[in-house]
Amino acid sequence: MAAKKQYPGTGRRKSSVARVRLVAGKGEVTINGKNIDDYFGMEIVKREVRRPFEVTSTEGKYDVIATVHGGGFTGQAGALRHGISRALLVIDEETNRPLLKAEGFLTRDSRMKERKKYGLKKARRASQFSKR
Repeated sequence: MAAKKQYPGTGRRKSSVARVRLVAGKGEVTINGKNIDDYFGMEIVKREVRRPFEVTSTEGKYDVIATVHGGGFTGQAGALRHGISRALLVIDEETNRPLLKAEGFLTRDSRMKERKKYGLKKARRASQFSKR
């Protein structure tokens, strides 16, 4: 039996990194060995992960196998969306690129947590000032 063709994609957002593989299937999403419903609780986050398929009209055509680490669940969902979008480009760049680019799914969200500076409690939070 021949192995199914896999389409890889890597997505990042904040400190989250998602390694995504698309395999021809019926639209199942597996994240770190769990179903998407078990991994993400909120419906809006699950919808965000599936958006690249809606935009490119490929719902139910590919199964997603992903490993995600780092960050919180919104950052991980953004990283998954980015990885899925990049994997869809591997499948068919000519038709998918303009659709995904118009939605902004190919742009890496570069907003990161600002580093803590010395002399301050956090990145910008100084200790409370008192005149006396």
